Amino acid sequence: MIRKLENRDIDRVAQIWFEVNKEAHNFIPEIYWEGKYEEVKTMLPEAEVHVYEVQGEIEGFVGVVDTYIAGIFVSKLFQSRGIGKALLDYIKSDKSALILSVYKKNERAKRFYEREGFKVISEKIDENTSEEEFVMRWKKL
Repeated sequence: MIRKLENRDIDRVAQIWFEVNKEAHNFIPEIYWEGKYEEVKTMLPEAEVHVYEVQGEIEGFVGVVDTYIAGIFVSKLFQSRGIGKALLDYIKSDKSALILSVYKKNERAKRFYEREGFKVISEKIDENTSEEEFVMRWKKL
């Protein structure tokens, strides 16, 4: 089930955010993610966040600001089960175009977004991590 984020969900969503970032971005020191943890908890209620529940437990979420996807995160045990695609499809149903940034070294995420119709439109350097990123865009046909 997909539903809007509620205040009671913030700790679980932040935990997923932290664990998935550590795993998917092992090329960035873990201390970076630790330093962002409290900031993310504060920012979550300000964004459009939708959570995906499996048997009453949050196992994934998507965060969007206008047409920018801040991230799609699925807990490790539930990855590759269609949750990320379901969250993305949910957001796509309400938008005519979306944009996101993905680290160049995160090849798995880049392939996922390409499969879902996103195209690389530019490259940039993330000022916070000095890592190269692709900027990708999707447009409704």
